[in-house]
Amino acid sequence: MPLAFLRRLRDRTPHSPQPALPRGAGALDLCVDDPVGLPMAGAEISVRDASGREAMAGRTDPNGRLTVTLPPGGYRLLVTSDGFRPVRCEAQVTAGERTAPRPITLELAPALPLPEAGQWRLDPDHSAIRFTARHIGLAEIHGRFNRFEGGLWIGERMQDSRVEVTIDAASIDTGVRMRDDHLRSAEFLDVARFPHLQFTGDRFVHKGGSRWAVQGVLHLHGVSRTVQLDTRYLGIGTGIMGETRTACQAVTELHREDFTLDWRKMLARGIAAIGATIRIELDIQAVRPE
Repeated sequence: MPLAFLRRLRDRTPHSPQPALPRGAGALDLCVDDPVGLPMAGAEISVRDASGREAMAGRTDPNGRLTVTLPPGGYRLLVTSDGFRPVRCEAQVTAGERTAPRPITLELAPALPLPEAGQWRLDPDHSAIRFTARHIGLAEIHGRFNRFEGGLWIGERMQDSRVEVTIDAASIDTGVRMRDDHLRSAEFLDVARFPHLQFTGDRFVHKGGSRWAVQGVLHLHGVSRTVQLDTRYLGIGTGIMGETRTACQAVTELHREDFTLDWRKMLARGIAAIGATIRIELDIQAVRPE
C-alpha cells in the first residue's frame, strides 16, 4: 500500500511545461524503477540508432526520469546501474510527438563471489598506480609509480579485512626526466627523506552492488592523513598458470596542501605549478601466496 501510494504520488506530481520539440524531431520520456517499483535516480541510459551509433546518453533524475529528443526512427536502449542487471529494449520515436514507453524495471544482479578469507599478495605485474594533476593550471599531466608492493588480509567478514600498500617514491614516472627529477626533489616528494608512500586501510564499507569504500591512513611526505578509496570490486578469476586471482579498481583525490606539497616559492610568484587536488587511480590484482 505505501509503495503504491508513492507511485501514484510520483505520477501526479506536477511537472514544468515541456519545451516545444525541434522541427522534425520527437521525444522519449523514459522512466526507470527499482525492483520494488520506486523511481531509480542515476540509472545510465544509452540510446543507439539502427546503425549502432550512440545517439544520446544520460542519467535519470531523482524521479527516475530522463527525456531525450531525437530524429524519428527506431532506437535501442541500454539501461544500467551498478548492482543491477542491464536491461535492453527498443523504442520508436515519432516526429512531433512525445512517446512515453512503459517504465523500465531493473532487477538486482547476482552478487559477485567474495575472496576467500586469508592472505592475498598484490601482483605488481598486473597492477597499476596512476595519478593525474593539472600543470600550471592548464593541461593535465599523467603519471604512475612503477614500484610498489603490498597485500590484502581478507577477514571472515569482508568488513573486517585489511590492505597495506607500500610505494617506492623514487619510482614516480611522468615520462619527462626533468620533471620526474623535480618531483623527487626536496620541493615535492623529497624522496631522500621520505623514500616511501604507505597506505593502510582497515575499514571496508559496502556501498551496494560491487561498490565498496576502503577507509584508511596514507603516509606521504612525513604527514599522515585519513583517505577513502572509492572501490569497485571485479570478482574472482583464474590466471594463466591456474592461480586464483581477485581484482578491483579504486580512485581517490588528495589535496596537496594536506601533505605540505605546496611549492611555496612558485606560488609566491603567482604560478600555480600543480592543481589543488591530485586524482589517484588504482587497478589492483592480488593472488594467494604459494
